[in-house]
Amino acid sequence: MFSKVIISDDLGSISQGVLSVLGNLSITNVTQVQYCDDAYLKISKAILDQEPFELLITDLSFIADHRDQKYKSGEELVAALKQQNPDLKIIVYSVEDRLQKVRVLVNKHNIDGYVCKGRRGLIELDQAIVTTYQNGQYLSPQVQQALSPKSNLEIDDYDILLIKLLSNGLSQEQIREQLKIDNISPNSLSTIEKKLNKLRIQFKANNAIHLVAIVKDLGLI
Repeated sequence: MFSKVIISDDLGSISQGVLSVLGNLSITNVTQVQYCDDAYLKISKAILDQEPFELLITDLSFIADHRDQKYKSGEELVAALKQQNPDLKIIVYSVEDRLQKVRVLVNKHNIDGYVCKGRRGLIELDQAIVTTYQNGQYLSPQVQQALSPKSNLEIDDYDILLIKLLSNGLSQEQIREQLKIDNISPNSLSTIEKKLNKLRIQFKANNAIHLVAIVKDLGLI
């Protein structure tokens, strides 16, 4: 079993639950941090000291505060660490259950496990740690569809944002105004119209309502 683990989560109550799981697996050499930057620095230093961490368990969302951070999210942390040390095992433990997010983390950043926080979260985390230690890959049941060929569709965060705004009842003109307010580009009416038309064709949707329904069924929003 893993002998040296680091937990990156800004909520102490969550970390305590993770600690209990690790304790049940007889893992006692555990470091806790509340900032992604701290996780990166401690993992980097451990490598230099030739006493590397074997497993990182990290959340994705971290609440911003007065402290300026280079790595502002768990995804940014994972991307940096996997590039630096591909052999480091990483399990994401998050409330996020959007399939697109899980697919990116697995296919692009090569994470070893993804566990959804919830009623069975700690039980599944136990299973994920054991599976990861055995060089397997673990995904919570509700996000396993992320790796299904049927859901392997080319869609990015901008596309998802457009569909989310559409699902909130906004017209294309209102979407344009919202993107401008949020300083998100591209935000021209013609670009938004072309993007939504392309998505309707891609998902074989009859109209905007049908598009939103299909994307929701796939768990992308």
